[in-house]
Amino acid sequence: MAPLFRAVLDECRRFSTRDPVRALLTEAVQRGRLNPEVLVRELEAGSDRGSALPREVLRDVLRGARSVAEVDAMAVWRRTGLPEPLWNHELRDASGRYIGTPDGYFKKVRLAWEVDSYDFHFAREQYAGTLERNGRYAAEGILVLQTLPSRLRSEPGKVAAELVAAYNAANSMNILERRGVPTRRANLLNNQ
Repeated sequence: MAPLFRAVLDECRRFSTRDPVRALLTEAVQRGRLNPEVLVRELEAGSDRGSALPREVLRDVLRGARSVAEVDAMAVWRRTGLPEPLWNHELRDASGRYIGTPDGYFKKVRLAWEVDSYDFHFAREQYAGTLERNGRYAAEGILVLQTLPSRLRSEPGKVAAELVAAYNAANSMNILERRGVPTRRANLLNNQ
């Protein structure tokens, strides 16, 4: 009998590929409610044998990854050269009302990056929630890039290019707005 954090790490040490380690650690943190810092301390206190993959995955979990898809999103982001977004950061409007919690949020340019899977976003109820969330983003002038999780692995280069293009578009719009040049986004916000 071992505490959950030790059992999870003992199992992770047996794997030689990232995918099962990512799945086990993100699940343990998200659903098992294990504190990532406790897992890191346990790794540091134990043997180094078999700890390279769990240490690597835990770095992303400490940044805020809640799922395997978010760990994959972080790997794609690293290819871009963009500043690091806020991961799973709750956004609220000026009145304190909830807007959303994007997987990645580039605060400087007001760009939300959402990794939306069919499983969690396209049943009737979840799809309606996704549309409502995107409406709240739009009402606050936040651009949204939506990405399917499968593309993070099958087309990481294309997704990285899309992320850079979306970031640059959001940045251009912000520069124009700061200069007082009307943009489509500013016009939409002013006509409400």
